[in-house]
Amino acid sequence: MRTVGPKDYVESIPFPETVSLRPIGVVHSPYRERHGTPRQATVTRGVAGDGALEGSIELFADIPAVALGGLETFGHIWVISWLHLNTSWNPTVIPPRGPKVRRGVLATRAPHRPNPIGLSALKLVRVDGRFLHVLGLDLLDGTPVLDVKPYVPYADAFPDTPSGWLDAIGQEYDAPDRPTRTGGAVSPPDVPGSD
Repeated sequence: MRTVGPKDYVESIPFPETVSLRPIGVVHSPYRERHGTPRQATVTRGVAGDGALEGSIELFADIPAVALGGLETFGHIWVISWLHLNTSWNPTVIPPRGPKVRRGVLATRAPHRPNPIGLSALKLVRVDGRFLHVLGLDLLDGTPVLDVKPYVPYADAFPDTPSGWLDAIGQEYDAPDRPTRTGGAVSPPDVPGSD
């Protein structure tokens, strides 16, 4: 019997100084500015349209249709995006919920981060060719998409886990954020790839 000794994969490649990513698609959203755009996909009261709005994610032509095989059977998807309009960040922010208290940016979902990566759990309405029609967008029109993954409750949902400082403010999770100003949505979107 042939045996193979252990391999040290951790030491085989040096730690990267930079990481280079390329978008695989783009968001087509009814939201064109941050004011009036939901800050979380499930928090839609008090935003432009006053409810979850539909949009789409267009995957670029170099992503073959076979890469989407089976995705249509999922109810929700994770969309990992690059929040490209954010060019700076601060180590502390004042979240739009609860008292106006500065918190560490990594203890919030603020978009202004060291790396402006967005994470959205969106309802998948349907797959139409290279277009993923979604409901509950919290992303601006033109946002670059880095990846799409299926949402799987057994691995992605932890309903009984503590929610840190959010638990302490005693606000319902789907309650509206502090208002900033109105606006942000275009009237009904012309979503590419729709009938």
